[in-house]
This record gives sequence, C-alpha cells and structure tokens, in this order.
Amino acid sequence: MLKRIAVSELRIGMYIHEFCGSWMDHPFWKGRFLLKSEHDLRRVHESDIREIWIDASKGLDIAPGQASHTVTEVEAEVEARLLAAESKRLPARVRLDEEVNRAQKLCARSKAAIVEMFSDARMGQAIGLEHVAELVEEISDSILRHPNALISLARLKTSDEYTYMHSVAVCALMIALARQLGLDDDQVHEAGIAGLLHDIGKMAIPDAILNKPGKLTDAEFGTMRGHPEAGTRMLLDSRQVSALVLDVCLHHHEKVDGSGYPHHLIGEQISLFARMGAVCDVYDAITSDRPYKKGWDPAESIRKMAEWKGHFDDKVFQAFVKSVGIYPVGALVRLESGRLGVVMEQHEKSLLTPRVKVFFSARSRVPIPQEVIDLAKLVGRDRIVGRESAEEWGFKQVDELWSGLERGTGSLF
Repeated sequence: MLKRIAVSELRIGMYIHEFCGSWMDHPFWKGRFLLKSEHDLRRVHESDIREIWIDASKGLDIAPGQASHTVTEVEAEVEARLLAAESKRLPARVRLDEEVNRAQKLCARSKAAIVEMFSDARMGQAIGLEHVAELVEEISDSILRHPNALISLARLKTSDEYTYMHSVAVCALMIALARQLGLDDDQVHEAGIAGLLHDIGKMAIPDAILNKPGKLTDAEFGTMRGHPEAGTRMLLDSRQVSALVLDVCLHHHEKVDGSGYPHHLIGEQISLFARMGAVCDVYDAITSDRPYKKGWDPAESIRKMAEWKGHFDDKVFQAFVKSVGIYPVGALVRLESGRLGVVMEQHEKSLLTPRVKVFFSARSRVPIPQEVIDLAKLVGRDRIVGRESAEEWGFKQVDELWSGLERGTGSLF
C-alpha cells in the first residue's frame, strides 16, 4: 500500500516509491528503491525533499500512530497539480548571465544523472529512465529562458567528462533545433529525449577505445561504429522509449549522400529526427575538447560544417545555424574597428549583429577596457569582419568573458 510520509519519518528498510518534488531536489537518479543504508538516509535528509511516498508492501510500514496520507486522501491534491501543470505559463526570457548561473547547476545535476544511467547500461543492468522526461523538461525550460546559456555551457566540458556531457549538450541542441523547425511541443520533447539517449550505445565500447588519446586503428574504429546498434538494443530492452528515439540512436551517423553508417541511408531515407541528430551530434563533438584534440571555435565549426557537402540535410542545417547563430556564443571575432571580442548573445532578428564583449585591440595588440557592445545598434559604424583563433592570439580562458566561470588561471593572456 502506498503512503505519503514526512522525510523525518523515513527509516532504513522502507521502500521509497516516489520523491515528492522535482528530480532536481534530491540526489538520486532512480526514483524507486529499498532504503538500505544510513548514507542514503542521510542524503535524503540533506536534500530539499520534505515528503516521500513509500510502498508498505515492499518494505517496512509506518509505526502505529505515525501520520501519513493514502493515495485516496491525496487524489484531490494530485488533480489540482495536474490542472496547474496544464495551465503552466512558459518560462519568461531572462538575461544570459542570469540563466548561466541556473544552467551551471542544471549541467552538474544532469551530468550526475547521465553518469548513473549510463553506468547501469555499462554493467548490463536495466536502464532506469524514470526521470528522463523530467530532465528533458528542465533542459527545455532553460532553453526557453535563454536559448544560448545551457548550450554554450555544455560545450565547456572537459575531455574526461565528454561522453556524459555530450548527451546533455545534444539534448539541448535538439530541443533548440526542434523549436526552430516549428515542431509541436510533443515532438520537441521527443527530440530532447533522443538527444539525451542517442549515444548510450557507447557504454558497450571498451574504455580503452572510447577514451583513446590517439587515432583509432581500423579495427578499433570498426568497434566504435557498432555503438548505434548496441544502443538501440539497450533501449529496445528497456521498452520505455518511442520509435523516434530509437531511430535517432540507430541512425545519427547517417549522411545524406549515403556514406554514413550503419545502413548507408540516402537523403529522405533518413528520418527528420535522425537528420537533426546528425547535425547536433557533430557540432557538439567538434566544438568540445577531446582526449585527442582541442575543440574548434564555435563560429569556425559552423563554417566548416557548411563546407561538408553531402553530410547534412541542407534545410535542417540552415535551421540549426539560425538556432545557434553564425557567430555562436563564445566565438572570437574581429570587428571593423580593429577590436577583438567574444560573442555574448544573439540578436533575435539578425544573425550578423550579436552582442559582443570587446577586450583587445588587434591594431595596437594590447588589451582595452572590456565593454559589451550591441552591433544591432551600430549598423554602419561597426561590424564583424572575420573570425579569429584564440590559440593563434595566445588568449587563454576566453570563455570566461561570456560565462563568468573561472576554468583555469583566470588570466586571458
């Protein structure tokens, strides 16, 4: 029998059926388990959760006289919550710096959730997907509040956390792209789930290959190419995802000219969602630091991807560029005035006039006072004339200029 109790009444031996609150409020990925240790009990007490549903048929019951509520007693409350959810207003748009702080916490929490889920997959255990929908909803809300914050933060992953944060990044990119394509809310949600789970098959790949710092041999690459099919088998076994999600997992490495894998599909043979997955997967991969190479600048990555004829669907790629920008957040650019700056935020109506934080004079080669300028307000007076390489200029930690997060020495030079 299900009973809702206060966290203070929770005891070892009780079976936790559900936490009353968002998955962000507690440190557990799995929502249902038998409470066996003092450590886990302490983690529950230290969380933001105040009430829990227990299943007395699978674990200890409450003590005689202990306060609780049965399912029947909370039906009215549940109905009220559902009505409130249906009338929920879309998150209001906020400033980049405001959403960065929120997105940083979401990235950390998302990584922990993906690590646990993928670890279960690597161990051959049943994949717990109970909170995937909630995770995707949180990421979707962040994209609505500001479309660039979480996407740009997820790009700053270190090489040793790439496998996990790549899934978070592709989830966010898929959501943004789905919205740009005008898909309905259900399809946007499915696109996010597909992005989150598209690479789960990599858990079937040996670590020695997955994290190899050098070039893979032909045999190793052959093994790596097996991850879409391995992931599809894992998700089929879970029986918890849609055919759309399975298709992205299986076909996100297909190319429109037929040179992709595993089935060498051509053009329209590749589903819309899989074509979306191909673009999002590649963009995050080439802009991220990996064990064997440093990530490319976001703007340079967009330019190079545009040159790969036969790789991506043209309409999907054009929509992707609109969603992240020709000069994405974090791109280093040169202005006609001779100043160098990093892109801070996209302009809603023009891909060529983002907000830029200038910090260096390319002509005198000295730092200048940092200033955020809105190129949309400087049309005819200043504009972007080219992309620049932070490495060639000797700049360090350029991403700190837009994110405000210290990732190294804190020095730009």
